[in-house]
Amino acid sequence: MLEKYAPILIFLIVAGALSVILLALGFTFGRGRKDAEKLAPYECGFEAFEDSRMRFDVRYYLVAILFILFDLEIAFLFPWAVALKEIGAPGFWAMMIFLGILVVGFFYEWKKGALDWECAIWESKASSKKASSPPRSTRSSSGRRPARCGR
Repeated sequence: MLEKYAPILIFLIVAGALSVILLALGFTFGRGRKDAEKLAPYECGFEAFEDSRMRFDVRYYLVAILFILFDLEIAFLFPWAVALKEIGAPGFWAMMIFLGILVVGFFYEWKKGALDWECAIWESKASSKKASSPPRSTRSSSGRRPARCGR
């Protein structure tokens, strides 16, 4: 029974040994010179311009949660598609109910405006005390909220 697990054990031993060897080679032959430029914070191709502990808009977290939710849907679809012949019609209809619930949730979020970036930008800028007008990309000709944002 344990001989079934021998390839997995061999794989783990080889992977661990290779990791240790590559780390040792990197420390041995790598240049460890640290200057001010290497130690400077670097963010997306330019210097950091604000404090890293700044507050994020709650919409950022909402979009992240929505992404995870719909990404997990795909994680459930792959094993379901592989096992579809074995689970038959009940498994098929169970997945259709699951997908239906997700589609209803998607349309709910769409109607609530959670996926509309321009309105979110407009509302955050309009409610901010620093900004006196919405960004140019969402500003209507009269300076009011764009009609597609509703309310």
